[in-house]
Order: sequence, then C-alpha cells, then structure tokens
Amino acid sequence: MRSVDVETEVVIHCARPEVASYAMDPDHATSWYRNIRQVEWKSEPPLAVGSWIAFVARFLGRELRYTYEVVELVPDQRFVMRTSDGPFPMETTSTRLDVADGTRMTSGTEESRPVSPASRHRRWPAPCAPPTARTSGSCSRSSKRTPRGADTAAPAG
Repeated sequence: MRSVDVETEVVIHCARPEVASYAMDPDHATSWYRNIRQVEWKSEPPLAVGSWIAFVARFLGRELRYTYEVVELVPDQRFVMRTSDGPFPMETTSTRLDVADGTRMTSGTEESRPVSPASRHRRWPAPCAPPTARTSGSCSRSSKRTPRGADTAAPAG
C-alpha cells in the first residue's frame, strides 16, 4: 500500500469547547473546508462513534463522493473518521489542545491505496501536488477556513 499523509495546524483564539463544538459538527464542514460542497447524515445525529456521514467534495477539478464512519470521539478533544468507499481509503484525525492564546487545532488525513500500474496515473509529482499535500505542520488556508468570527494566529511551523 502507498500512503499520503497530510497534516495542518492552526491556533484559534477561542476556548477549546467553542472551537470543538463548531469543528466537530459535520453540518459546519462546508464552511470550514472549502472543498466540501455537501454533507449528508447517513445515520441519525448527534455525532457519536458509529455515526456515518457522506461528503461531496471538489478537488483538483473533480467531484469526489465518500462516506466516513466515526471511529473515535473524545468530546472537545479528538475526532477520528475512516472511510473505505470513495476514490481511496482515508482516515482523518482532528485534535484540539489548549494553548496559552486559545486552541491549537490539528487535522491530519492519511490516504492509502494499493500501488498498481492502473493507479499510477493518480500520483502527483511534487510540483503538481495540491498545496495541502506538500505542506506539513502548517495551516493550509487554501483548504481550511476559519469559523466566522474566530480570530486566528499565523500558522505554526
């Protein structure tokens, strides 16, 4: 299996419970993630381990559809979703930690897929990779948005 790991981090000048309640609500995904166009609950809210949420995203000019299952949920702190449907298997982890000037939010996605001649056309050469695939440890403002009204610091890194 070949894997691509992407991690972003930002400090938001709001208390962790406020950041978490916004960022851990799938209904806010379209305002938080620029590429996500639509969210559909496949199980009944509220969010819990075992919840299923479908997303429609636009990435590199293509529409992607995938459904995540929530596999870990620690209120106000950690949120892990995993999918095996869609264009490739992914696991997304989002954590929130208290810091002196607010909340450090870290999001990471690991994408895994078999390496085969048929899948090679999907690989991105480094100069062509989307900015989020080339960065680590910094906030990708091209794919993430700040919740309306939240004050953020410069990206860590």
